[in-house]
Amino acid sequence: MRKSRLLLALSSLFMSSLFTSSLFILFIAPSLARDNGQWGDQPPHVRQWFQSLMQPDQPLQSCCGEADAYIADSFEVDGDHYVAIITDGRGDPGHGKPPIPNGTKISVPNHKMKWDDGNPTGHGVIFIGAHGQIFCYIAPGGV
Repeated sequence: MRKSRLLLALSSLFMSSLFTSSLFILFIAPSLARDNGQWGDQPPHVRQWFQSLMQPDQPLQSCCGEADAYIADSFEVDGDHYVAIITDGRGDPGHGKPPIPNGTKISVPNHKMKWDDGNPTGHGVIFIGAHGQIFCYIAPGGV
């Protein structure tokens, strides 16, 4: 009898922890998107656009949470997916953004293509995380 009560209590504690963790991921994590001033020289509507972009395959996760934006005004199509070509890979060490050499080609998974929010910059923009993961790619155009 004691064993079953203990198992029930542990099960309840586990489910409570799982629920709390899920709430954190769903509601708190998206707000961790950072604006370190990297868009400070942009017009307000462009800054707002950058800050509101969400990942196409994870609509509650920001494109720019731990990623940084790089300009990729050129692209190629390889089979059924885009290959973004970095055209302005300047880094920003003060904000933890490493440089990427211009001309670097980055294969973009189809589920990371962002088509639904327009593009007020007219530039292709790719968001790449600290470990090279692709968060979003917005093809050039769409002003």
